Amino acid sequence: MNLTFTFSPGKILLTLLSFCLLAYGVSAQTQKKNAAFQYHIRRAAGPIVIDGIMDDAWLKADSASNFYMVIPMDTSKASVHTEVRMTFDNNNLYIIATCYNKGEGQYMVESLKRDFNFVKNDNFIFFLDPFDARTDGFSFGANAAGAQWDGTMYEGGKVDLSWDNKWTSVVKNYPDRWIFEAAIPFKTIRYKKGVGVWGINFSRNDLKTTEKSSWAPVPRQFPTASLAYTGSLVWDELPPDAGTNISLIPYALSGISKDYQDKTGTAWKKEIGGDAKIGLTSSLNLDLTVNPDFSQVDVDQQVVNLNRYELFFPEKRQFFLENGDLFANFGYADIRPFFSRRIGLNAPIQFGTRLTGKIDKDWRVGLMDIQTGASEAAASPAENFGVLTLQRRVFARSNIGFMIINKDATGSTTPGNQYNRNVGMEFNLASSNNLLTGKLLGIKSFSPGLKGHDFVAAGHLQYLSKYWTAYLQEEYVGKNYTAGVGYVPRTGYNKISPLLLRNFFPKSGDILSHGVQLTSNYFFDERFKRTDNESTLAYIITMRNRSVFTLSGINDYIKLLVPFDPTNTGKTPLPIGTENHWNTVDAQFVSKPQALFTYLAEAAYGGYYQNGHKTSIIGQLGYRFQPYVNIAINSSYNDLKLPQPYGNTSFWLIGPRTDVTVSNTLYFTTYIQYNGQVKNINTNIRMQWRYKPASDFFIVYGDNSIPSPYTVKNRQLVIKWTYWCNI
Repeated sequence: MNLTFTFSPGKILLTLLSFCLLAYGVSAQTQKKNAAFQYHIRRAAGPIVIDGIMDDAWLKADSASNFYMVIPMDTSKASVHTEVRMTFDNNNLYIIATCYNKGEGQYMVESLKRDFNFVKNDNFIFFLDPFDARTDGFSFGANAAGAQWDGTMYEGGKVDLSWDNKWTSVVKNYPDRWIFEAAIPFKTIRYKKGVGVWGINFSRNDLKTTEKSSWAPVPRQFPTASLAYTGSLVWDELPPDAGTNISLIPYALSGISKDYQDKTGTAWKKEIGGDAKIGLTSSLNLDLTVNPDFSQVDVDQQVVNLNRYELFFPEKRQFFLENGDLFANFGYADIRPFFSRRIGLNAPIQFGTRLTGKIDKDWRVGLMDIQTGASEAAASPAENFGVLTLQRRVFARSNIGFMIINKDATGSTTPGNQYNRNVGMEFNLASSNNLLTGKLLGIKSFSPGLKGHDFVAAGHLQYLSKYWTAYLQEEYVGKNYTAGVGYVPRTGYNKISPLLLRNFFPKSGDILSHGVQLTSNYFFDERFKRTDNESTLAYIITMRNRSVFTLSGINDYIKLLVPFDPTNTGKTPLPIGTENHWNTVDAQFVSKPQALFTYLAEAAYGGYYQNGHKTSIIGQLGYRFQPYVNIAINSSYNDLKLPQPYGNTSFWLIGPRTDVTVSNTLYFTTYIQYNGQVKNINTNIRMQWRYKPASDFFIVYGDNSIPSPYTVKNRQLVIKWTYWCNI
């Protein structure tokens, strides 16, 4: 008798637990945890000049101070003083934050480049939830040298820093404090007309004291971005209507490239195109694109791939980013029915439209249609991609999501290549205090010639407190499930993933916290026979200076379901059914982030396929010449000792990177990557000048070369101009 996923014990347990959480959600109070924290915002008493000076126009605004410590401990008021004031006029929301020093010493920043690493910079950031729904919003801020930070917020506390829009800010340094002042146009943020209470919280990171604090208190196990713990921004009068909100973003591009391997001639490229953003309402936006170009996208960071499945690289293209979580975060990290990087990288996008935003406090919508042209080089026909997604907020912070995806080959009648469709629904659970979260997911695909075993059923439940973390996830992906425009690297499996963590907090000494963590990933086929698993037992020590040491023991078992070369270099693959079992010991140390010189060191030694052995060494070095130069080197070394025909194989991956920031509007980046596994050297040199807010001029040079003997494979140089114009 065949045992199907329906009767798997993990799924039954997960379903019961999920419905228990649903019952909890129905009965849970919807009152905000920090509803008593209110900031009353009033219209500006006079003109506001963004110059980093606390002038008379600010003195009549209310102030928010007396921040609470979040890290190292969340049981007291902050030791560093921060004071925030806000006001507005018909066009802008204004904010000024005075961040006082405690003791002597220079500020710690990486550089002047925008969207910096939070933990490595003294910074002030605030979080806006215009619907006070505690699920999504916006984040703005700066580090102590004036580098800007902006992003959209999703899933109750995550920030997508790829989002970019128009706003202005200035940071001014004084002997005893630094001041951040900013103007956020109402056209930049999405909000509902007539809503007079928004969610708000302010966050301060001070590396000299290793202290992170917030205005409305946040438990230390959560980020200060957690929207479940925002206070309230109470408007003295309703926020003004943003009015006509239309932005045109044209671009012009010129480039030259040459492929030395194929010995083709020099290719010249000249293109024009652009985007338009149309605010249909103050919270609903229509994006249009014609002949888009994505040449300003950062080069992907390479990795040594010793995995049997496809790697994931995140989307960075601006057209896909606003409200991108509606599309990109449906499902799980390894079950994404929609993955926008499938679109437009191998075939040109001719045009596209996106309608995204909030209809009201409870409803979000996303509608996308993109048409690509045919590509002979990639043997790809012209295709149309259509996506509809809806999200309905329920209970305190939970939501129900629905998605339809349609991919049609509009220029081909090849059998089996006409279409692929996905229909899915998910229930995302989040308690009002964020201690309990979970998900139930179901997706079905429709493809020519494939019937049965063509759906996904998955879910998880998590409990997260200061002392305990408990997590259980279960997945089923049918062997015929197909996501033609998604990221699903593996099909035909059941998976059970538990996690248990216990933290301890000494009352004194250099150790801030330490704890034991057990994680497992067990995979079974559709008959629920084990195919592979990985279990890790780790001991984690976090010091008061924020350095972290982790010691792990890892147990692996793999039964190959497809032929696989364990070196991933094209050698004879191991046959289907080969069984492998090994253990690994791993140690990692991450240095304190407040030093000018930072580093990460990791070493692992253990078994590998065919009773072989693998030694891995990973290093990351960084040094900053504040605030203008940040140098980083990422490297990894893998040494594989295997029986013939593989023998001994070793790979180096080295990636030095230098960021030079002349100002917070002029950046130079040089990135070189040597990948010994694929025998390639990639060089990327980029200059970006932000001559106006959200308007840029780029010069990008890139090449790929064979290391030995050094031979250039291809080169390209691109010059691009963009301009953001509000009508």
